[in-house]
Amino acid sequence: QGSRIEILNQGGFRSDGRRQFELRDITIDLSQQGQADGSAVVTHGLTHVLVSIFGPREAKIRSQTIHDRANVNVEVGVAAFSTGDRRKRTRGDKRILELAASIKSTFEPVIQTNLYPRSQIDVFVQVLQQDGGLLQACINATTLALVNAGIPLLDFVCAVTGGVHSTSPLLDLTLLEENDIPNVTIAVMPKTGKVTLLTMETRLHVDRFEEIFKLATDAAKVIHGEMKTAVQSRTSMLVTAMGSAPRVGGGDVVDKDNDDRMNEF
Repeated sequence: QGSRIEILNQGGFRSDGRRQFELRDITIDLSQQGQADGSAVVTHGLTHVLVSIFGPREAKIRSQTIHDRANVNVEVGVAAFSTGDRRKRTRGDKRILELAASIKSTFEPVIQTNLYPRSQIDVFVQVLQQDGGLLQACINATTLALVNAGIPLLDFVCAVTGGVHSTSPLLDLTLLEENDIPNVTIAVMPKTGKVTLLTMETRLHVDRFEEIFKLATDAAKVIHGEMKTAVQSRTSMLVTAMGSAPRVGGGDVVDKDNDDRMNEF
């Protein structure tokens, strides 16, 4: 009998007590963070991410200016205390660069960048704690932070991880599960069902992939419901706080158009 933790026991429970298709608890905090134009703190289980949005604003480096749309700049930082290995990850770390590139490619087609020519939208992602589903958490937090900043999106982007243990599909993986089984991260736009991101860490049989893909797409709709509720709650709170006036100065801007946009999603 080895000391290796079972991914899925005979009773159908995972190492953290969840069933196969059960998602981890998700928490969402959309309160103002510093000077950011919009921000979101999101946890999926023990994975904890903060995203801050600055802009649209003038590009700091002129060569990065695009004449007919906004440039989306994504930077990822990982807190030294966020991982078990305590290895310092710098901005040039390959994994961090890949994470930033995935977030950028996911959101560039979704943000209506054509509305902000010759400007820049900065997305700063801070990983505070990681226990699996890191890209999933970063994407969900980025969606919420962009909405919170009032930047128009074609739709929410909702992400979830999935994997297969033996022949059993699992959703919303912990780090233990990610390290042990073939897994994918899928990001979808719930209104249209369009997939904006699909990453696969390891090979997965095509039959298993189809099953996981459908399960993950359905799970993304559940996450979308949580995200939408959080945004509507935040909007209502701001409207109440300013006595139902149409606009408030400072970091939080809520107007009728923004309110209507919330209801569209």
